[in-house]
Amino acid sequence: MSRPQALSAAPASARPHVLIVDDSAVARAVLTRMVEDSAACRVAAAVADIASALRFLAAETVDVILLDLEMPGVHGLAGLPDIIAAGAGAKVLVVSSAAGEGAAATIEALALGAADTLVKPGRSVTSGGFAAALAEKLVRLAERSEPVVRAPTPQPAAPHDFDVVAIGASTGGIHALNSLLQALPTRFRKPIVITQHLPAGFIPYFAGQVAAATGRRCDVAADDMVLGEGAILVAPGNAHVTATPLPGGRTAIRLSRAVVANGNMPSVDPMFETFADCFGPRLLAVVLSGMGRDGLAGARRVRAAGGTVIVQDQASSVVWGMPGAVAAAGLAHAVQTPEAIGRFIASQQSAAL
Repeated sequence: MSRPQALSAAPASARPHVLIVDDSAVARAVLTRMVEDSAACRVAAAVADIASALRFLAAETVDVILLDLEMPGVHGLAGLPDIIAAGAGAKVLVVSSAAGEGAAATIEALALGAADTLVKPGRSVTSGGFAAALAEKLVRLAERSEPVVRAPTPQPAAPHDFDVVAIGASTGGIHALNSLLQALPTRFRKPIVITQHLPAGFIPYFAGQVAAATGRRCDVAADDMVLGEGAILVAPGNAHVTATPLPGGRTAIRLSRAVVANGNMPSVDPMFETFADCFGPRLLAVVLSGMGRDGLAGARRVRAAGGTVIVQDQASSVVWGMPGAVAAAGLAHAVQTPEAIGRFIASQQSAAL
């Protein structure tokens, strides 16, 4: 993937600054070389532990922080909230051998606010492949934001409340989703269906994380599940979640592996489109932080069916690609923080299933 011209052509002093936090001197040296060789960013400092990182961030500003997890003293996960706070908007990319596919540490890091994760090279990972993956993630995380889109205050899908909440997210979405779900009261029982771009190996941990955030059971969606009160479903990593009507006004879940235009698996678009067909004006569709434009086509269908669309605001998004595309197309009823979206959802309690 080619680098954006604005980053690759910039002089060293103007490139986004990176802080490396890793207890291994060898890893710090290798990462420094890779970052500098990418020509997209420059290394502002490379330190050995959380305490040194916090001291540096108290005096300096960076754009991206590369954080190891397995370090002596304060573990990377334990120090992550402080790093995020001290970074004052810097995006944290966890680079660790503990961040492999299916690792609980990966989901925990993303839930705590890490922007993304990358497995540190081992015997099965070539340095060339790792360097390319690192460069691509750095470019995306350091991209300059588009101008903020102003939007009106939320408007429920008049004259109805909603019966189901469908949420789509990608990069940065797990932390945003956590904030949204934690703003819901325990009495909230309307079904929630979530499509988060994640490999299949991460999904059981992700479902567990959602359950912890809500205090409700969360299941991985499967064929023929009936969507009912209290249900929280997450898309498996290898299929889209779609809805189909059943007799008596009920709705069943169907999994689809059809190729979609945006190339994602799972994809937000099929979820939004089929839920819009089933629920019409009684659907609330939410788009959280994520790269790309997944959810845009689905949001068009939701609006055409009379449903409500709310997207995450730019300032709180790690990547404003997905919510920004919906907002720029004029499809969002509101652009809000995840916490505000959660409060809006909680305020709509009157409709029965």
